[in-house]
Amino acid sequence: MSTQKLALKTLFVSMAAIMATPAYPVENSLPRIDVVGEGYAAVAKQPGSVTVITKEDLQLQQPLSTEDALRRVPGINIKTEEESAVVANIGMRGLSSAEQKSLILEDGVPVAPGLFIGNGRYYNPRIQRMESIEVVKGAASLRYGPSTIGGVINYKTKTPDDGVSLSGRVGSHNMKEITLEAGGSSPSGDGFAGVVITKAQSDGFMDKSYDMEDVMIKAGMAMGDNQILGFKFSHNANDANISYRGLMLDDFKTGKTYNPAPDDWYLQERKAFDINHEIQLNDNAKLRTLVYWSDVSRDYWRYDVDTVASNAAGRWVYEDTLTGNNRSFERIGLDTRLNLDFNAFGMQNESEFGLRVFTEESNDTRIRATRDQDRTGVNDRHRQDSAVSYAVYGQNKFMINDKLAITPGLRVESYEQKRIVLTDNNKTTSTSNTEVLPGVGATYQLNPMAQVYGGMYQAFSPAENGTSLTGDVDQKLEAERSTNIEVGVRGANNQMYYELTAFQMDFSNQVVDGNSNPLLDKENAGKTLHQGLEAAFGIELDGGVSIDTNLTYIPTSKFEAGDDKGNRISYSPEIMANLILGYKTGGLKTGLVMHHTGAQYGDSANTKDIPTDAAGGIWGGKLDAYTTMDLNAHYTVNKQLSVFGAVKNLTDERYIAGLRQGIYVGPERSFELGAKVKF
Repeated sequence: MSTQKLALKTLFVSMAAIMATPAYPVENSLPRIDVVGEGYAAVAKQPGSVTVITKEDLQLQQPLSTEDALRRVPGINIKTEEESAVVANIGMRGLSSAEQKSLILEDGVPVAPGLFIGNGRYYNPRIQRMESIEVVKGAASLRYGPSTIGGVINYKTKTPDDGVSLSGRVGSHNMKEITLEAGGSSPSGDGFAGVVITKAQSDGFMDKSYDMEDVMIKAGMAMGDNQILGFKFSHNANDANISYRGLMLDDFKTGKTYNPAPDDWYLQERKAFDINHEIQLNDNAKLRTLVYWSDVSRDYWRYDVDTVASNAAGRWVYEDTLTGNNRSFERIGLDTRLNLDFNAFGMQNESEFGLRVFTEESNDTRIRATRDQDRTGVNDRHRQDSAVSYAVYGQNKFMINDKLAITPGLRVESYEQKRIVLTDNNKTTSTSNTEVLPGVGATYQLNPMAQVYGGMYQAFSPAENGTSLTGDVDQKLEAERSTNIEVGVRGANNQMYYELTAFQMDFSNQVVDGNSNPLLDKENAGKTLHQGLEAAFGIELDGGVSIDTNLTYIPTSKFEAGDDKGNRISYSPEIMANLILGYKTGGLKTGLVMHHTGAQYGDSANTKDIPTDAAGGIWGGKLDAYTTMDLNAHYTVNKQLSVFGAVKNLTDERYIAGLRQGIYVGPERSFELGAKVKF
């Protein structure tokens, strides 16, 4: 059965089920675990820096990927590999965007294929199903974990309105995209079901084509007068003509835009199912429970390189042998949270207690093949990784008075990792660890336009199986830990908002390549320090003009131990900035967006010169600063029709977005035009 037919069948079954449910208004608002919540009042409760990308922001911007949308957030650096961001390359607050040390969620559910078994980059949610994005840093992120050193990103999916809408856009590189949204409620309004289906294709910048389909089905129903049950099923498949290979330096300098690995393919599929239950136990107690399952497969077929011929040609020359690094991941998890409001110690209190349990497994094969074998061959390395993790969490917000609130919290994470190598007589290796993570945050309302917030907490990122059990030997690694401190001030009214935050992340136990013990591939040998400022400001002026701007300044992002002591962290620019000039009149909204990323290094050794030959491994070199501009417009013709368009990289800035085995070129100037019709 095709994905589209499965989606429609599931929708009809869900609609039939909710028609008989008792009267309890769902109003298209299904239960889920939000990181922030709705409105500035929810932001003001967070004892840490918060950014919310709203539905209106996404509507105007029309991003091609979640990373395209996140580029405007203070403190976030993106290492672009291709314009649709099939894999995630997100760094926060000076952490390298070539690594994954920040937690990414979708409706409160971890989206990385493996949090403990790796790799966090292999799946990146599709922006077409998203309604808004929450980004939280500081002590507020302690509620989630693990890997919250940089913070938490939560993608919030759409819940379609009643009725049907169809949207589509076309653009440069033969890009074509169409999205269907359909929703319906029971006559009493106590049940709802909806579907969002997207199909997208593109020849891609530099001929890095993709063929993507994404399906999401939601349904919700009342259970009595105090409970709601919600369901979400999603399926994503994407065949992308991408690789680790980039352009060599001379071809980049002369403006070449060919695909440097035309026969390499990244084939990805993900299925997921969430069940959310919410019960209002009484006026002061609410229990939310989330059960989730996901299955991700990633086949990555890459051809071997003739190094001598590549050096002679000045571009990659491939042999007729290839390798399929093919992996699948499955996860089952449960997250339950009890919220209590009560009076004690002569003050109002808000408590939250949580439990999270999940297991994850992966099947890792390496297929050696030839060009004429049609992606079949010999499996010469077969590994199975698994992890079981448990976490308990508790916090209590003491509202000392109507201005001051103090929130201490504690999280305990315990996990066990295991690896079995089937091609080495089922050799088995395992390791385990428990982390105790305290934290405290506070908010103080100085006046209606100034709230001071701050906090300190312990965060950690586990050494994943591929690192902790490298070489099929327990590397005896400790988790990467960070003591995070931040303090800030923010405020907002109907015309203006601002936020200013200073932060420090004292990062210990950095995992680096083993050098002091020849028996180990990896070791805890590095300590890093990250210090900086984030500032954001927005104002609506007369005549429909608006200004939104933010600046990130990270003067310190460096190794303090090991062979790289004194060097700057890779993919950690000192300066990042965004400026959005908006104009609204009638149904027209426009935005001119300027984005600046400062200079950064491609490796921990802070190599300055980019290689000119076909050297293997991860390339280093200094990436120059760059500035891009986008022009977006959205026009609401009437309640049924809207049209939109964009010119991205308006000045056609040519820049290096990243390095690996060659140069990843930032996307050139492109054009998009689209429309949305509601029925």
